[in-house]
Amino acid sequence: MNLKILLPFQIFAEKTGVSRIVAETREGSFGVLPRRLDCVAALVPGILIYEREAEDEVYVAVDEGVLVKAGSDVRVSVRNAFSGTDLGRLRETVEREFLHVDERAQSVRTVLVKMESDLIRRMAGLRDD
Repeated sequence: MNLKILLPFQIFAEKTGVSRIVAETREGSFGVLPRRLDCVAALVPGILIYEREAEDEVYVAVDEGVLVKAGSDVRVSVRNAFSGTDLGRLRETVEREFLHVDERAQSVRTVLVKMESDLIRRMAGLRDD
């Protein structure tokens, strides 16, 4: 199979010769083998596993997205992804990145609160005039 993992602004991974894929949906994990019927699945945040012939499993932490299998092509489109062959290191990477995202989200919220309060203050000033 040919596996392509897509992020919003780039191709994260493009692999050929993939012998199996395991992904997670709301209903649980499911496997994709080369002769599986074509399908579409909504993915939840979790670990996607793929294996190439004569290589170890590769783990990819993915955010929510969609998996589409059509013929021998499997496309996975997710918001964010991190890969590795060691689950321990992958977990550390994911924790670090999510902590960074949380910090960015908090700073964005702070800026929005300041903008809203400034807008309200200006509107109140216009009404008084």
